[in-house]
Amino acid sequence: MSPENPAFSIAERDAVYRAIRERRDMRHFVPGAVAPEVLARLLEAAHCAPSVGLMQPWRFIRICDDSLRTAIAALVEQERGNTARALGEREEEFMRLKVEGVRECGELLVVALADKREQHVFGRRTLPEMDLASVSCAIQNLWLAARAEGLGMGWVSLFDPVALAELLGMPAGSQPVAVLCLGQVEAFYPRPMLQDSGWAEPRPLHELLSTDGWPQD
Repeated sequence: MSPENPAFSIAERDAVYRAIRERRDMRHFVPGAVAPEVLARLLEAAHCAPSVGLMQPWRFIRICDDSLRTAIAALVEQERGNTARALGEREEEFMRLKVEGVRECGELLVVALADKREQHVFGRRTLPEMDLASVSCAIQNLWLAARAEGLGMGWVSLFDPVALAELLGMPAGSQPVAVLCLGQVEAFYPRPMLQDSGWAEPRPLHELLSTDGWPQD
């Protein structure tokens, strides 16, 4: 390892794995602002994400206007009802879940795919979804950095992307993909919230891993 790229110490390595293991999709926040310098670090971490063809398709919109936050919360609530009805017999169970912290979180961010992505052919000719994959990497970077900073983050996907794009004056060709709730939390969930609530159980890795081809039943 060269002096410019020193090896991680054992403690540093363990800290990375700890952040990965303890990352949670947080829905419960307590009052408290996110310090500007911390927010800057988190956004820089997101911006360090890999992107196919170095297209950097992510755009971050910080929501500071209270009326905008209220309007976004209304969009989320509308889709929450639509999703509940689509779940059929699990509708009431779903409506008991807390699925967002839009009103309570200290910082609200909308992450979007930029417009004019079609010009980036490198890496997308056969897999055009790589722009979304790149944005997801940026969000994961931010998530892990937030956990390391002791802040909770929740990814909210319950919204009509067309309505949210119109609300934020986004150009044609762009697309919102995440509403991120970021802020102080009383405690991190010991396990994923949907697991603790009995909604679903995570599958073990061995069920999702195969060698030299698709697993055979």
